[in-house]
Amino acid sequence: MKFVFAILIAVAAAPAAAQNWVALLKNTPAERFDEEDLRLFMDNARKVLAEGKENETSSWENPKTRARGDVTLLRIFESKGLPCKEVRVHNEAQGRKNTSKLALCQVEGKWRLLSASQLKK
Repeated sequence: MKFVFAILIAVAAAPAAAQNWVALLKNTPAERFDEEDLRLFMDNARKVLAEGKENETSSWENPKTRARGDVTLLRIFESKGLPCKEVRVHNEAQGRKNTSKLALCQVEGKWRLLSASQLKK
C-alpha cells in the first residue's frame, strides 16, 4: 500500500495533503494492485494524459492477476493559464471495482491533481 501511495504522489505530484490520497484510495482496487498492475495502470494513465483525445478511452489489463481498468479523457480545459484534463478512471482488482473522476493540470511538466474547490475557481 505504501508503494502505491509513493508512486501516485510522485506521478501526480498532487498539491493536496497525503491524507487526501488515503481517502482517494481507501477501499479501492488500487489497494490490491501488485507492482505489475500498478505499472500497467500508470502507463495507461500517462498515455491518456500525453496523447488522449476527448471522449477516448484507453484500457489496460494484467492477465496474471486479472486486474484491469480504463481511463477516459472527458475534457481538455485551461485553469489559471495551465493546460488541464478531466479524466474518468475505472479499475477492478480482486473483486473490487471503482470509478473516479479526476481533474489534473500540468505544472512544470508534471500533472497535478486539482481539488474540487480549485476546479471551481
